[in-house]
Amino acid sequence: MAGTHEWEGRTGESWAAEWKRTDRSFTGLTDRLLARTRDLSFSSVLDIGCGAGELALALARGRSDAGVVGVDISAQLIEAARERAQNRANVSFALGDAASWTPPDHFTPDFLISRHGVMFFDDPEAAFAHLATIAAPGASLLFSCFRGPADNEIFTGISALLPPPASPPDPHAPGPMAFADPERVRSILTAAGWTDIRLEPFDFAMVAGVGEDAASDAMGYFTRIGPAAAALAEMDDVQRIETLTGLRRYVAGKVVGNMVALGAGAWIVSARRA
Repeated sequence: MAGTHEWEGRTGESWAAEWKRTDRSFTGLTDRLLARTRDLSFSSVLDIGCGAGELALALARGRSDAGVVGVDISAQLIEAARERAQNRANVSFALGDAASWTPPDHFTPDFLISRHGVMFFDDPEAAFAHLATIAAPGASLLFSCFRGPADNEIFTGISALLPPPASPPDPHAPGPMAFADPERVRSILTAAGWTDIRLEPFDFAMVAGVGEDAASDAMGYFTRIGPAAAALAEMDDVQRIETLTGLRRYVAGKVVGNMVALGAGAWIVSARRA
């Protein structure tokens, strides 16, 4: 997993090439986020860190009277999202950093949503303060983020197969674990001008492989997306062979029927613009 600058390069390219697998891995989370929108009233939606557009497109299909804009920092992901949205008139995608993105004059979102797209802000308090300034008064905010590593097998199981970092990582650095601490999330949002902040723990199965050879499918996923992919890119040939051997052994032990799935834990965070 990466910080903001990586999404503009190699990480963005990988996710754009693998959007079908990444959307599949987050299916349970996507369904939960969409379920939380059913009782909300809104007409303009901003999808923060929209990736290849899965959530924005689902909202546009379900709310044909709403205008949906997805914003992402990766040109490759935005290109993939636009290709998927060719026949959907009420959704569009913009290349930009949501932390500073300025919407067109006609667009004032009254609902802001993100599926795991907010943990990579370099300055999260400033980013959410900016989002509050471009949102309509009383706008709703809903996003998901990872809970701690202990709740996510992709970090406990797979990361255990990788060389340890040279120094302990900063738990608050931009990246997948940046919002694991619920009190930090509350503090950031409160300081940025959001209120009625609530965090719901949600567990889901991160599906990494399916089919007759689910293990090979999962290996394709893990070597392109996530902590193993990033580490493998920096290894020499000997390290890479050793790590891949260990990863295959780990994945083989996770096959159940025709599926490989890892346990994942998220926060579903909701708030309202004061």
